[in-house]
Amino acid sequence: MVFQLTSPAFVHKGLIPKKYSCMGDDVSPALSWSDPPEGTVSYGLIMDDPDAPIGTWVHWVLYNIPGDQTMLPESVPADKVLDGLGVSGVNSWNKLGYGGPCPPIGTHRYFFRLYALDKMLDLKPGASKPELIKAMQGHLIASIEMMGLFGK
Repeated sequence: MVFQLTSPAFVHKGLIPKKYSCMGDDVSPALSWSDPPEGTVSYGLIMDDPDAPIGTWVHWVLYNIPGDQTMLPESVPADKVLDGLGVSGVNSWNKLGYGGPCPPIGTHRYFFRLYALDKMLDLKPGASKPELIKAMQGHLIASIEMMGLFGK
């Protein structure tokens, strides 16, 4: 087995269903991962869109996902602290939790990146993507990603 990220909602490089976008229910898709690296204490998750006209748009930041966790359910709430699921960071809308694909024009790529870390991070709820990336420095064991496409 290989450390791998999957979703029952869409395949890698496939279309993200409307349900998970601003045109649907705008809920997060379920994600699961297999064969976590030895020594994993926690995970961080970042979902972003590098094709946004104003630069990379961050859709989801989640961290301190417990190391024994191997999945996130569909529709993760936007609570500051998610019992057994981690801590919510802020997205580019400056809101906690998930914000689905919502490209102004064209089809965009949405990257879900999962980071296996050797510790729980000392970050309060509401950390930004740059704060998470800085906190992960020196603690990254491995990372995996999957990409989905969405267009209006």
